[in-house]
Amino acid sequence: MSSAQSAPKAEANVADTAAHADAEEAIRVIDLHKSFGNLKVLKGVSLTAARGDVVAIIGGSGSGKSTMLRCINFLETPTSGRIIVGGEEVAMKPDGSPAKPRQIERIRTRLAMVFQSFNLWTHRTLLENVIEVPIHVLKIPKREATARAMELLERVGLAEKHASYPAFLSGGQQQRAAIARALAVDPSVMLFDEPTSALDPELVGEVLTVIRDLAAEGRTMILVTHEMKFAREVASHVIYLSEGRIEEEGPPEEVFGNPKSERLQQFLRTVA
Repeated sequence: MSSAQSAPKAEANVADTAAHADAEEAIRVIDLHKSFGNLKVLKGVSLTAARGDVVAIIGGSGSGKSTMLRCINFLETPTSGRIIVGGEEVAMKPDGSPAKPRQIERIRTRLAMVFQSFNLWTHRTLLENVIEVPIHVLKIPKREATARAMELLERVGLAEKHASYPAFLSGGQQQRAAIARALAVDPSVMLFDEPTSALDPELVGEVLTVIRDLAAEGRTMILVTHEMKFAREVASHVIYLSEGRIEEEGPPEEVFGNPKSERLQQFLRTVA
């Protein structure tokens, strides 16, 4: 390509970078490490997401994707590193554990997580699942929390199932309910840990549609996924993890359309 042809693209990249720098930062992870005994799972990974960004994390089994997400939410204790949410840095002891438990409780309400296996309370109805944290953690009045929960269940197509228990729902319905529960705390960042991996193929689409709608409205999300086509369509930034390190990252059109590392090329051939 000639310099005349490449100049507009270069200028656009500079403009995109400047716009991203000016955007309000939602979350920053710096040099995150995690070991389980002698096994080093994360070896210094970092990411930054501005408000409205959708960061997709991809990689093979055992690459550290889910561990990274769980460390961000302190469901796993990082060995070391820094985590900054909305400009507030999490206070950590030298061993990586939280120095202020109440800070972690508060920050977790800003980092709502949707798990692979739904994690709904099986002895409670969908409505009760959605209102639990707003009432008992955020101290929102029950009437207000219930009205909000019904709006969210309507949004994910489950309002008519509000009195049902999880056992009587399909996997796709349970995952949509889990997304409604995560939204009930009005999080600043949503964390998705392979939200479709436990679903039958015919149910994957209904969950991805909900996540796509959230991305379209500007929700900030960090998404661990094995759905490559979805990541390419929805993500604003893609991170490829390999053996606990970021092997390659960038806009989806570059990561998927022009992968530079041999490992990423091989991975994409495998999952194609």
